[in-house]
Amino acid sequence: MVKKKKRNNQEKEGKKKIYESLFKPSEKKEEKGHLDLKERYEALQEFFTHLFEREKKNKNRKNVKLLKKVKKNISKKVKNFKRKPHKPEELHEEIKKSEKILKTVKNGEEIKTKVSPPQIQYIEKPKKIPRKKGEILEKYEIESERAKVNVEIVKDKLGTSYQIYIPEIGLPTNMLLAEMRNELIEITSISMQELTNIKSFASIKERFVKAATEVIAKKLPNLDKETENFLVGHLIQEMLGLGRIEFLIKDPNLEEIVIPSSKEPVRVFFKGYGWLETNIQMKDEDEIINYSNIIARRVGRQINVLNPLLDAHLVTGDRINAVLYPINTKGNTITIRKFARDPFTIIDLISNKTCSLDTAALIWLAIEYEMNVIISGGTASGKTVFLNACMPFIPPNQRILSIEDTRELMLPKFLYWNPLVTRTPNPEGKGEVKMIDLLINSLRMRPDRIILGEMRKHEEAMVLFEAMHTGHSVYATLHADSATETISRLVNPPLNVPSNLLKAVNLNIIMFRDRKRGIRRVLQVAEIEAEGNEAKANILYRWVPETDSIETLNESTSFFEDLSRNTGMNDIQINKTLEERKNILNWLIKNKIRDLESFGKIMNYYYRNKNLLLDAIKKNKPKLILAKKE
Repeated sequence: MVKKKKRNNQEKEGKKKIYESLFKPSEKKEEKGHLDLKERYEALQEFFTHLFEREKKNKNRKNVKLLKKVKKNISKKVKNFKRKPHKPEELHEEIKKSEKILKTVKNGEEIKTKVSPPQIQYIEKPKKIPRKKGEILEKYEIESERAKVNVEIVKDKLGTSYQIYIPEIGLPTNMLLAEMRNELIEITSISMQELTNIKSFASIKERFVKAATEVIAKKLPNLDKETENFLVGHLIQEMLGLGRIEFLIKDPNLEEIVIPSSKEPVRVFFKGYGWLETNIQMKDEDEIINYSNIIARRVGRQINVLNPLLDAHLVTGDRINAVLYPINTKGNTITIRKFARDPFTIIDLISNKTCSLDTAALIWLAIEYEMNVIISGGTASGKTVFLNACMPFIPPNQRILSIEDTRELMLPKFLYWNPLVTRTPNPEGKGEVKMIDLLINSLRMRPDRIILGEMRKHEEAMVLFEAMHTGHSVYATLHADSATETISRLVNPPLNVPSNLLKAVNLNIIMFRDRKRGIRRVLQVAEIEAEGNEAKANILYRWVPETDSIETLNESTSFFEDLSRNTGMNDIQINKTLEERKNILNWLIKNKIRDLESFGKIMNYYYRNKNLLLDAIKKNKPKLILAKKE
């Protein structure tokens, strides 16, 4: 009895000591009336250790298992948490939970509910990243899911770099956000079908933003609006996107984003500056694999050691290519080619000297009167961009079918356009839709115009030239560096088009990329002359690098003849029409009417109500057209 009484007294003394350490501030902190966060957890650790040892002696397995888990979680916090002062009254609720557990165990009752470690309502404000020193060439702000960050293009002794300043979130805040993520998963149910559908994906984001805002407001009621928006954005990016990379995807100035490996910084292709190194770097290779798996799951694909390659599209339309180690010997890599949200129009291309007014007016005439055009050039020379910029010249009420491997074209709303894309086979090798399948099928859909993303195979080329000869207007791109090389590529393997069919191509436009100066230009505008088994190029315009201008080289021998035969216009009327087109384009440049839909609206009025447009140009009042409702 004496031993038992002595043990009970020791227990009481131990409990008293623990309670005092929990409630009573240390002497050093007494004046400020605070209790150190780390000391608080050390006290709780001691408390649960004492409780655990007692239950272990009593051989109460259920309680021992539970208390062991709680003790382990608290031990982790003692090790990881930064020191942060807290007022004693803030601890009362948490200590009550500890007392409740103690009483339950003391009375020999089973603890049926899951007990989690004390909740922490402490949050650190995201820390701002220090600026890089150097000459700031550009500075702007990006917003992604409410979260705003600053971007600077900085030039220093080592070169030009892309600096994005994403505030750092501390450990305590990250732990709180992890808890919020679990809560959001519980209250927001999402199906895989919704995630892969671009229309429903937008509504999912709205639901998540609303739910995340409510959860943050409930847990952190006194948070300022800027921090709240940043945390909401962070949650959405981590749960529905690709984390920090989402900021880069939202940047309209970027064309491509490359994650080379976790050992190197992310690189971006910036319009006007080319490839730039960023200040973002992946934590480890697992983070890159995780992003690759997220993308693969959303398109119903797999990427792993057996299938280390992935080519897919995000719901935003951006194209993603992923390659895993050891296929890429440096590590796992992801390349994102961004889909143009605001594509270049012909007004942009004239303004930045990619083409001239003369060449643009000539191309307008060719497309309006259903002539066939092939755009050639090297890799990344701007073939597809130029093709897309020329398509608004097509008159309304004509059916347009585009066929691409990757959706890159974007036409204005006034056009009657059906975009078709190829499909790769599933893991079982089924469900593939090739370009040739779409080409053959498109001829049964009664199109007026056919646009082919890229001509690569003999079968595709033959179907395309057959379409030209059966009265369809065709526009396509081809890899070739000059008009002469275009002919060579067409008549030789793998395309093998008979040379006598080449006369169907009315115009060949050659694009060129000057990598040193970081510019793209129309290198040549040529017509193809075919006599019997021979075909040659007659270059009408060419780019002169010394003056950075496009000059006339030769007179047309076939283009204007074909145009006259198709339209009934003589040379004087053709020249008058060209001058009219140049005046309209020049007016659009002066009034800075350059976005796709505004330019498309002007083209629509030109074909439907030409006099109204010419009157607006004469009065220099673009609002007479742009303010009108369709």
